[in-house]
Amino acid sequence: MTISVLLVDDEELVRFGLRTVLEAAGDLTVVGEAGDGLAAVRAVQELRPDVVLMDIRMPRKDGLAATREILALPDPPQVAVLTTFHADEYVYAALAAGAAGFLLKDTPPREIAAAVRAVADGTATLSPKVTAALIESYVDRRAAPRRAQALRRIQGLSEREREVLQLLGSGGSNAELAGRLFVSEATVKTYVSRLLAKLDLANRTQAAILAHEAGLLEG
Repeated sequence: MTISVLLVDDEELVRFGLRTVLEAAGDLTVVGEAGDGLAAVRAVQELRPDVVLMDIRMPRKDGLAATREILALPDPPQVAVLTTFHADEYVYAALAAGAAGFLLKDTPPREIAAAVRAVADGTATLSPKVTAALIESYVDRRAAPRRAQALRRIQGLSEREREVLQLLGSGGSNAELAGRLFVSEATVKTYVSRLLAKLDLANRTQAAILAHEAGLLEG
């Protein structure tokens, strides 16, 4: 199956580089480009891509506002934010808004293609270890006011569901979760899907944020 991608970045050279990398992969195709968030929203509505690679800092409408609008559309694509910063405040907000993860612009080409496949499949967080570190920093800055709210949200989870949520917080892949839980990867996908639905979360990244906010990775 071919995965369709929309590239959103105000730098034409960045878009050219990403297009070259993705289309060389064989199973990825770039269906369009946009130079700002306003054009990105229109392009998503017209082209219906599977994945949007979204820059954050752009004219007219930034990537954060565009991500919110895109994810509010019916049957939206997965959105991964592009950044040159490991700890950009905008990235925190994009993750909280429902972006599937983030990708550093200096990521090696092979990893970029793999990350797009992962986010399209909805089964893995982008750059798990880096994303986990970013989430931890994000939560640490907002720990006090959000801890009680997070604990209330997970109050109704079973012991197994809490275990799955904790593993998602550590940035584990499906294979890693399967090994820790002694189940198949197919069963892990079922666990994760049910957990996201029960907690009304958009994706694994939001689940990881909640795990950190609730303190499931402490101690």
